[in-house]
Amino acid sequence: MSSAMHQVAILVYDGVKLLDVAGPAEVFGEANLLGAEYRITLVSATGADVVSSIGVRIAVDGSAADEPDPDSFLMPGGDVYPRTPVSRELTEAARDLAVRAGRVASVCSGAFVLGAAGLLDGRRATTHWKITGELAARHPRTRVEPDAIYVRDGTLYTSAGVTAGIDLALALVEEDHGPDLSREVARSLVVYLHRAGGQSQFSAPLQGPPPRSPALRRIVDLVTADPAGDYSLTALAGRLNLSTRHLTRLFREELGTTPARYVESIRFDIAKSHLDQGHTATQAASLAGFPSYESLRRVFARELSISPAAYQRRFATARPA
Repeated sequence: MSSAMHQVAILVYDGVKLLDVAGPAEVFGEANLLGAEYRITLVSATGADVVSSIGVRIAVDGSAADEPDPDSFLMPGGDVYPRTPVSRELTEAARDLAVRAGRVASVCSGAFVLGAAGLLDGRRATTHWKITGELAARHPRTRVEPDAIYVRDGTLYTSAGVTAGIDLALALVEEDHGPDLSREVARSLVVYLHRAGGQSQFSAPLQGPPPRSPALRRIVDLVTADPAGDYSLTALAGRLNLSTRHLTRLFREELGTTPARYVESIRFDIAKSHLDQGHTATQAASLAGFPSYESLRRVFARELSISPAAYQRRFATARPA
């Protein structure tokens, strides 16, 4: 456990998401109340104050170039990325801080700034589930892990969207001061120390573009209309007037999966929708076409690492029980 002062530099810019900055900063600040010694500084590329994504002005302590070598450099995200290219000014500021920092971390779309600075090449990384595909497309040398809440690759940390920055900061505190202090910080802030499951539990159903093939798009309509129907390979091929071999090849070439697994994924999304609407897990399994609750539970465990009941408790209502 380290007792030395730990300098954390957070690089902000116009359009930065305020919670990406404040969430991790609150974790470090709370840790200070429990015996840690973090010194948090906010810097911008030029040293000028910035305006957050919600219009709140953020006063900075100086420019990135003038910041002493930080122990940790944190790159928050903002809705501006990946909609627009990362500016050269911000890219150079991020690269300068990263080279001088003991460890580098990003929150949400802050990964795009690190990527523009060349810091993700040959590394594992993640970002918000909505834009993991874009991160992988822009940085093909990066191994993007779309379901992770946060990813550590050596001294490089990247995290998913918004509140995942709090998860990441707790992990950094645990690395610096051990699990006991990190646990106390989590308790004080009333957050999970380690969230169960990955970020796919927060994603919207049926992610990604629809299949290009009309036959495969038709399958979505068929299963959605009658989830409990017979969708064996033979039955599907017959309803689509295709050979089983041709249908299997379509799935493999276009979707990289099997007909059975694809039908299961549609049923899974239907079950999540029914859970969101307040149905019991057993009812959701039946309405989505699963043969039993146990079969639905196994899919939830494989896809989200949580049970249907746990999923429902998190997302069915914002009202306390």
